Amino acid sequence: MIAIDQLTFGYSGNEFRLSIPRLRVALGEKLAVIGPSGSGKTTLLNLVSGIITPERGNILVADTELGALGDARRRDFRIRSIGFVFQDFELLDYLNVLDNILHPYRITSALRLDGVVRERAEALADRMGIGDKLKRWANDLSQGEKQRVAICRALLPGPRLLLADEATGNLDPRNKGRILDLLFDSVDAHGATLLAVTHDHELLSRFDRVVDFADFLPGSVPVTNRNVFPSPRPFDGDRLDPRSVPDRPTGAHIRSRRIGPQRGEG
Repeated sequence: MIAIDQLTFGYSGNEFRLSIPRLRVALGEKLAVIGPSGSGKTTLLNLVSGIITPERGNILVADTELGALGDARRRDFRIRSIGFVFQDFELLDYLNVLDNILHPYRITSALRLDGVVRERAEALADRMGIGDKLKRWANDLSQGEKQRVAICRALLPGPRLLLADEATGNLDPRNKGRILDLLFDSVDAHGATLLAVTHDHELLSRFDRVVDFADFLPGSVPVTNRNVFPSPRPFDGDRLDPRSVPDRPTGAHIRSRRIGPQRGEG
C-alpha cells in the first residue's frame, strides 16, 4: 500500500532532517508510529498524504507515485483515497457537525454528495456517539467531540488509506477503545490500511507493527532491548538494518519492528 525509498526531507531554515531509506506498509496493515516530539512523525504523515513533497526519493501510495502528480491531481487523490485525522482537528467553526463531516464532498469533484452519503454520515456519527449533535456548531463542542467529528469526516469517503495523528489523544479512557474499534472496523471493512501516530503506548498491542523514530536518535536503546508487546496478529514486515542507516544528531531515521515475540526470543 505504501512504498518509500531513499526519501529525504527538511524544512527551509531548520536543521531538522528526515531520512527514510526504505519503508513498506502492506495493504490492510495497522501500523503505529511512535517516537519523541519533533522527530518527524507528523512529517511522515504529511509526506505520505502528499500535503508536502520530499526533496529526494519516491513515495508510492496505492500504486500511485505522488511525485508524478501535480498539485491539483495530488489533492484530488488525497481527498478520494486518503482519510486524514489531524492532531488539531481542522474543523470549520462556521459549519455545524454534519456539514463538517460532509465537507470533503463539497470541495472537490472527485467525490459525489447524495442522499446515500448523507445517510452514511449520520449513521457514522451515531456510532461515534455524536448523532445527537449534528446541528451543533463546531466551536460549541468539547475537544473529544471535535476529535470524533474529525474521525467521521476521515472515514466517510471509505478511504483506502487512513492516516491518524493522535486520533485518540483528546479522548477519555472510556472512549479510546471505542474509537479505536471504529477505526479498525472501518479499515477491515474497506480492506484499507491504517498508519497512526500515537503517544499512547497502552494501545500499541492492538497494532500489527510499530515504527519507532527513537531507535535512530542519539542515545536510543536498541530495539532488541525494548519491551515487546504481545500481538494477536504479528505482521512479518520489512525490518531495517541499523548498520545501513547512520545516526545524525539533527535528523531522524526510521526503524520498524513487529509486535510480539521475535524469532529466537522465546
